[in-house]
Amino acid sequence: MSRWLAYHGDSIYLDELIYQPEHSLIQQSVESNKKRTIRVNGDGFGLGWYSHRALPGYYHDILPAWGDENLRSLAHHISSHRFMAHIRHSTGSQVSRVNCHPFVLDNWMFLHNGHIGGFDQVKFTLVRQLTEELFLKRVGTTDSELIFLMMIKNGLRIDPIAAINQTLYEIEQAMEDKAITEPLKTSLCISDGEQFWVVRYSSDHQPPPVFIQCSAKKTILASEPLDHSDSWKKIDRQTITHIVNHHCTQYDLIID
Repeated sequence: MSRWLAYHGDSIYLDELIYQPEHSLIQQSVESNKKRTIRVNGDGFGLGWYSHRALPGYYHDILPAWGDENLRSLAHHISSHRFMAHIRHSTGSQVSRVNCHPFVLDNWMFLHNGHIGGFDQVKFTLVRQLTEELFLKRVGTTDSELIFLMMIKNGLRIDPIAAINQTLYEIEQAMEDKAITEPLKTSLCISDGEQFWVVRYSSDHQPPPVFIQCSAKKTILASEPLDHSDSWKKIDRQTITHIVNHHCTQYDLIID
């Protein structure tokens, strides 16, 4: 599975979460590589960060994150009050920069762990639902980027909760029409630069995990805890969590 983290709080250097914790994002990818015969999280990585500029910055590459000295240097020198990081395990799409997360469109950032069951069978149906404008914005081949663009099409900028529900509904309808039994699995994080929306959902009720560590001054989200502190809490499955100013509101997903 892919692994990711997201942060909001006082500005910190990115390496304080990406490299320094005892179970940092980089350490997670190295440990996976040691445990298996394949490079589980060696299919590229990405950073996205907000600053005083109107649009977020980002950096993607296809090298394994643990071996990229440019990433180490950038993370050491870039500070941000809100950022996302992702190390990728491809579920079938090619290894390329355009397939690395987080995906960025205007002020929005999106990252994802999971997959659409039988994606090759439903891809045509789902892509056709995009507007022409959004179809032309699609530069990669992943199901993740398509999910993001579908959410934009369904009104993410206006009503994120409704857009998330509608998008997952449309995906499940397409899967049902093709009699696909492999589940839709997703943990994802979205930001507009001011807020987070975090989703844990799976059609078999076994979504990838997301953990949260929240205080009055900072919020950290991660697919695995970054240390052994008991302050990490697992976000409930089949939910959307809306986070603004370190205050969390949880909504049940309504896929119908």
